[in-house]
Amino acid sequence: NFLGLASYYRRFIEGFSSIASPLTTLTQKKAKFEWSEACEKSFQELKDRLTSAPVLTLPEGMDGFVVYYDASRVGLVCVLIQNGKVIAYASRQLKVHHKNYPTHDLELAAVVFALKIWRHYMYRVHVDVFTDHKSLQYV
Repeated sequence: NFLGLASYYRRFIEGFSSIASPLTTLTQKKAKFEWSEACEKSFQELKDRLTSAPVLTLPEGMDGFVVYYDASRVGLVCVLIQNGKVIAYASRQLKVHHKNYPTHDLELAAVVFALKIWRHYMYRVHVDVFTDHKSLQYV
């Protein structure tokens, strides 16, 4: 299963969830399987990203981290950076019940998502979290 293989390497692909979205809709229970132009584009893009070398580095010591994140009506996207170098990417599609959330809650869900998956990197180090959503600036 191509989508399963691609999902295994999702941390190396920036914006994986939004790229794979047309393919994942084909795997839903009551969805009719119709290979569209969007599915072909998604497939080719994932194939290209899987065969090109990502520029990721390993975390170094106790230096702090920077997390950039964003949320949309499609999914959540996060990037973990240390010393100006990308450590990992993370993304996921929104669950059905999350699609009704207001923008503020989606942006906050992206923060929680990032902090949960990278919590092992963030113990006892300084972490800066950046967003484009102004109301979360004061949280």
